[in-house]
Amino acid sequence: MDLNYTAEDFAFRDQVRAFLDANLPKDLQQKVRDHKRLSKEDITRWHKIVAKQGWGATGWPVEYGGTGWSAVQRHIWEEECADAGTPMTLPFGVAMVAPVIMAFGNEAQKSYYLPRILNFDDWWCQGYSEPGSGSDLASLKTRAERQGDHYIVNGQKTWTTLAQHADMIFCLVRTDTGVRKQEGISFLLIDMHTPGITVRPIIMLDEEHEVNEVFFDNVKVPVENLVGEENKGWTYAKYLLGHERTNIAAVGRAKRELLFLKRIASKQEKNGKPLLDDPLFAAKVANLEIELMALEITVLRVVSSDHSKRGPGPEASLLKVKGTEIQQILTELMVEAIGPYALPFDPAYLEGEHAHSVTEEDDAAPLAGHYFNFRKTSIYGGSNEIQKNIITQMILGL
Repeated sequence: MDLNYTAEDFAFRDQVRAFLDANLPKDLQQKVRDHKRLSKEDITRWHKIVAKQGWGATGWPVEYGGTGWSAVQRHIWEEECADAGTPMTLPFGVAMVAPVIMAFGNEAQKSYYLPRILNFDDWWCQGYSEPGSGSDLASLKTRAERQGDHYIVNGQKTWTTLAQHADMIFCLVRTDTGVRKQEGISFLLIDMHTPGITVRPIIMLDEEHEVNEVFFDNVKVPVENLVGEENKGWTYAKYLLGHERTNIAAVGRAKRELLFLKRIASKQEKNGKPLLDDPLFAAKVANLEIELMALEITVLRVVSSDHSKRGPGPEASLLKVKGTEIQQILTELMVEAIGPYALPFDPAYLEGEHAHSVTEEDDAAPLAGHYFNFRKTSIYGGSNEIQKNIITQMILGL
């Protein structure tokens, strides 16, 4: 494929840059570039800004409010957003549940939920993993029993990202226990404000409240919140995970972080010269940059060929594996570059009116927590070990 930008592509890039220059709040930009925590209000504010511009759903069809952009335009948008330091667009609504509703939902679900997702009127979270049902997701045990015009849901989900903020959760639930485990799962949309739902925080090593346990105790869910057919949820779940794994590659953000890595490595000294000039460290950075360039080309090939309703196929697993490996190597090299300054930190000490670094090195303070946080990337969205099994079976035919 031709990876050279056309005159129209360059004009589009200039349009994107002008929008970001005029509309990206400087306080949000600085938080992202400094690896600081983003609040619910920070994330919501950026979503609303992009939605107002009409660019909130870059991958959606025009008939549902999408941009109609080409794969190259979407790539340019992601790259420019990452370079500018925008908050990440949360994928749970716009990039995960929305494609499922478009492909398998009924007209009432499309007309109600899609505009709300587009405008970020609802904050969505994902109810997939359970204690004992992570990589083996099909073994999930959360039950949904049909009682008239409602389902009664009981069970537990875990590692539920940002559920403490969520208005809605899309859930995989077991509706039939008498069949093969993949065949008895359904896909439900559940209001997080429904009586019987309890959210309990899980505090991570970086002291962040990012993930949660979610408990369902006789939660009443209308039957009209079932997406597609009962017991066909495994098909919809695989479709959704293809979109999630493609997004996890995060090439634009990795390119921005690579520049950050080079900057801090050029400021640190080893044997009287910049660390970036050290042959061993420079070789690590060069190898990482080559891997990132190869990933970028592969992402473009995948997204540009995704024209059918099937969504991304097993090639999304390739992107997920390589993308998360690159992200983890980036954080490892950042910590290596900072050396003893990469200390544990108190996030509260880095925020507020009098925020400053815990060391004399301004770049160092957030990096230990940043490193810890990125240990998870090779696990969520389906562990990399499972992705390699998918590649082996579905691409290599072994």
